[in-house]
Amino acid sequence: MVLPENTEVFEFPTSTMWFDENGILCSIAKKVPQQTVEEAKKTMEELRKITGGKKVCLLSDSTDSTPLNKEMRDYAAKVIPEIAKAIAIISRSAVGKMVANLFFSINKQPYPVKMFTDETEAKKWLKQYL
Repeated sequence: MVLPENTEVFEFPTSTMWFDENGILCSIAKKVPQQTVEEAKKTMEELRKITGGKKVCLLSDSTDSTPLNKEMRDYAAKVIPEIAKAIAIISRSAVGKMVANLFFSINKQPYPVKMFTDETEAKKWLKQYL
């Protein structure tokens, strides 16, 4: 994914986020060490603010994502349903795909999740949940 021009961008410790023209929250993972749960809680507070407390469709490029330990997987499984209507994940790396597949296979989610290699297809799939 490419960061668009003339769009408000939200920088977080592990990702860069923005809303696209359809209202899809786009996220690009940063190649950084894993957050602590305390850091993740601060990030979730900020996410709730930028989403206005509403659930959104999320398009996540997990190519550079960091594998999560059990504590972080458990925390994410608990809080992501508070903000997500549906999640489309794009990855161009084996590690990114492994991280996403591991998380979503261990933790069954109450929202649709699908892996993609193509951003256009991912957005097309997400639009049905807007």
